[in-house]
Formats: sequence, C-alpha cells, structure tokens
Amino acid sequence: MILVIRLEPRLHTAMYFFLSSLSFVDICYSSVIAPKMLSDFLDESPTISFSGCATQLYFFVALGTTECFLLAVMAYDRYAAIYNPLLYSTTMSRRLCLQLVVVSFIGGFLHSSIYVTATFHLPSCKTNEIGHFFCDILPFLKLSCVTSKIIEILLFVFTASISLSCLLIILASYFCILSTILKISSGGGRQKALSTCASHITVVILFYGTISFMYLRPSTSYSVEQDKVVSLIYTSITPMLNPLIYSVRNKEVKAALRKMLKKISF
Repeated sequence: MILVIRLEPRLHTAMYFFLSSLSFVDICYSSVIAPKMLSDFLDESPTISFSGCATQLYFFVALGTTECFLLAVMAYDRYAAIYNPLLYSTTMSRRLCLQLVVVSFIGGFLHSSIYVTATFHLPSCKTNEIGHFFCDILPFLKLSCVTSKIIEILLFVFTASISLSCLLIILASYFCILSTILKISSGGGRQKALSTCASHITVVILFYGTISFMYLRPSTSYSVEQDKVVSLIYTSITPMLNPLIYSVRNKEVKAALRKMLKKISF
C-alpha cells in the first residue's frame, strides 16, 4: 500500500497519505509481536528479558494508541471530503495532514510512556512466568507482589478516556457525514459518498471490537486461553487485513496496483 500510494501521482491526496501512515503503523505494530512470537514457537523454553518485556509493551501500546488517533483523523478527513468537496484540498492541506500524523505519533508514545512507567513501577515477586505469548498489561499485573487494583482502575480510566474520545470523534464525524449524504439528491452520489467510508468503517469496527473486548471489560471475566486467541487477532490478523480491506474496496488503489504490476512485469 505504501509503495502504490507513493508511486501513483493520483493517490497523492490527504486520504491516501493517512492510509499510508496507517499501513506503516500496522507494519510496526505487528512487528513488535510477531517475530518474537514465531521464535518462541521454535524454542522449548521461551524467555524474554525484563527490559525486552518493557520495550515490547512500550511499542505495542504506543503504536496501538497511534492507530487509535489515526482512525479518528481519517474519520475527520472523510467528513471534510464529503461535507465540502470543493474546498477539500485546501482544508486538508499537506501541512495540516503532516501535523495531524505527527501529533498522533506523539500522543501515542506519550500515552505509552505513562502507561508502561505505571505498570513496571510495581514490584513483581510472585513468579517470573507470563501466561501469554507477549508482554501484555493484564498478565504482567498478575505478577505483582502488591495489590494492583488501583493501578488497574487508573490504567483502565486513562486508556478508556483516550479510546472513547477517539471513538466520539469518529461517531461525530460519521453523524455529520450521514446528514450530508441524506441531503444529496442523486442515488449515485449517495452510493459514491458511502463507498468512500465503507473501508474505514470496517477497519474501525475490527479495531474497536477487539480492544473493547480485551481492555474495556471487568477483570473477573478474563480467560487466559480466550484472551490469547483475541490477542492474536488484533496483534497479527487485523494489521494484515487493514491494507487488504482498503485495496479490495477501493477502485483507485486497485487501478494503481494493476498499473504498477504491469510496469514491473514489463
């Protein structure tokens, strides 16, 4: 996706700039977990150092939060494109797009710094075995010597406030988009406007569906084996599906991809 968007001049717009940024985050996001997970499959006694565990959790939370911000930014971008298409290129200037992406990354890494510092500040002395295939927050909190209920609540409130804020921006954007689409007289115009949002809506549902199930539910309902399956979905499968969802449902991307493949084959 990044190569196609970079090489095709027709795709040098705000929408595809955000999409290439999302694709980059997905590559990094899955790379934090997948290589270590695959090497552990081949190791009879898989281990990870304390600093390695902290680093893995740091980048996992940072990139996950960055994706959360980017999805909110992309929803606003779709609103700007549909609400006033004539001023879209002016409203979503290259400078503004770059600033929004940079702020998303800064917000994600800042959130992760607070998150990981609070988590690894707790002393862990019960055992050094994590019942998971990567260093996630919930399995790590179970290793703490002291009660982590207050930390769990604080982390829950902190994470939920960021996730829900981004979700509210997405919902508000799509509410405005829907009200704008209903004002379009032609059926073809409505369908075209909706088609530009379909891929983003699908990605949002996949992303928020899995993280809500994992992190926005009571701790009493946690199941180790069930959580491992859900974690595999949002750490490996969802980042792989995101580019496919955007490419399969987007005529411009498919045309650019065919054009690039023809050049390569020639």
